[in-house]
Amino acid sequence: MLIARRIREAGVYSELVPYDATWDDVRKLNPAGFILSGGPASVYDEGAPQIPAYVFDSGLPILGICYGMQLLAYQLGGKVEPSAEREYGHAVIHHASDSPLFEGLPASLPVWMSHGDRITDVPPGFQPFAHSDSSPIAAMANGSGYIGIQFHPEVIHTRDGKAILENFLLKVCGCTGDWSAGNFIADSINRIRAQVGDGKVICALSGGVDSAVTAALVHRAIGDQLTCVFVNNGLLRKDEPERVVDTFHRHLKMNLVHTDSEDVFLDALAGVTDPEQKRKIIGQTFIRIFEQEADRLFPLKTARPEALEGPTAHPEALEGHSAHPEALEGPTADFIAQGTTYPDVIESGAHASKSKVAATIKTHHNVGGLPSEMTFQLVEPLRYLFKDEVRKVGLELGLPEEIVMRQPFPGPGLAIRIIGDVTREKLSTLRECDWIVMNEIKKAGLYHDLWQAFAILTDTRSVGVMGDFRTYGHVVAIRAVTAEDAMTADWARLPYELLAKISNRIVNEVPSVNRVVYDITSKPPGTIEWE
Repeated sequence: MLIARRIREAGVYSELVPYDATWDDVRKLNPAGFILSGGPASVYDEGAPQIPAYVFDSGLPILGICYGMQLLAYQLGGKVEPSAEREYGHAVIHHASDSPLFEGLPASLPVWMSHGDRITDVPPGFQPFAHSDSSPIAAMANGSGYIGIQFHPEVIHTRDGKAILENFLLKVCGCTGDWSAGNFIADSINRIRAQVGDGKVICALSGGVDSAVTAALVHRAIGDQLTCVFVNNGLLRKDEPERVVDTFHRHLKMNLVHTDSEDVFLDALAGVTDPEQKRKIIGQTFIRIFEQEADRLFPLKTARPEALEGPTAHPEALEGHSAHPEALEGPTADFIAQGTTYPDVIESGAHASKSKVAATIKTHHNVGGLPSEMTFQLVEPLRYLFKDEVRKVGLELGLPEEIVMRQPFPGPGLAIRIIGDVTREKLSTLRECDWIVMNEIKKAGLYHDLWQAFAILTDTRSVGVMGDFRTYGHVVAIRAVTAEDAMTADWARLPYELLAKISNRIVNEVPSVNRVVYDITSKPPGTIEWE
């Protein structure tokens, strides 16, 4: 996934495909070259990934990285052996060649190695052109545009990795490097119009970046053929429901239905303390309410009679929130728009090979999360975008920076930032604490320097003294992290003065809290969210 991100950053569109993808599928992408990624396998492992014959038959340039280089050598007649001296971590490679891969770069380059096997003989027609202290063949190439490198150019530890990848993309593959958010919008509008035609589309708004950009992009393409549904689950941050309605209804003039379902969600969560159960209940409740709204708006497009059973928001709760009441009548909707992004697809295993070499990290709520009985077709315009690209598209579409550049917020909302059971009182306490954290971080000019910053209401209470009285109040934890993509994260070194301001404001302005602590755990071993 990181390689694909780096290629996009160079202005070249890329997609991640499994090694056993068919040529028919790959050919549709009109590739200009192939990059073979690294991996934990050895070329001698039974069932290890192999390079498909069509990669060589295509005549296109190839860049093999780490295991990709070893496989390239092995399949073309070279020799790969276990290394007596394994390389993990920082190394320095030395090159003395006119290879376009290192054009404009110093003769010695700090890189990141992670391999146990190594190439001892290059295949016929290849020449080695770089080495390190432990790898006599750290790079190789032939005259047909086939290149192998033993190090990882995609990681930040390889200082000139971006330039190396750009050299391959622009000088070897002949890519133009002009792919951008603007180009993506124009192409997406054409694709959405071709897919939807005169049909109707329904989109669930969560208040998050992905659903907001999806709605704005689909609306740009088809206008009033789109109806958005915003379900207020009562688990959002301070003033967030009002901001969502104001932005999409009043400013962007979208058809918007807003249902206040706080009671439904809190009743379903009553007494539940297990975080996975919280997530499951919130997801299932949202789906049920969304189905009910879809059935009310477009009754012919759902096929589940039980969707109308169980607790739901009263119809009168919707009054005054539809931007265009006439949107509730007329033709049925044929499509659902979802804010699925590329990491969602990759982490869910939806792109994985038939042999399951890639592990499924989690089943994402946007990938296969809707009941099979729903007869809508999916519109997923962001399916192949990373988060930073989604933000760029949102800004190009004219969405407010407050929405586009907001820090990530978990789907289950504040429910997983409350340790233990979820109540209205705890939600009110956490909202005030979280608002203070955000307010002070923004005033300090650090908001955009952090991946996430938020408050957690722990299930611990502590003794304190306020005035002349003993208190026994909540302990609130502050979490702030820096990260590039959330796969790893480091705790943020916030100034002591800022932490003091946050702590003083919380204990003075939020009556039920008498102690504030700061989380200094990185990921791994911890996760960013506590639950």
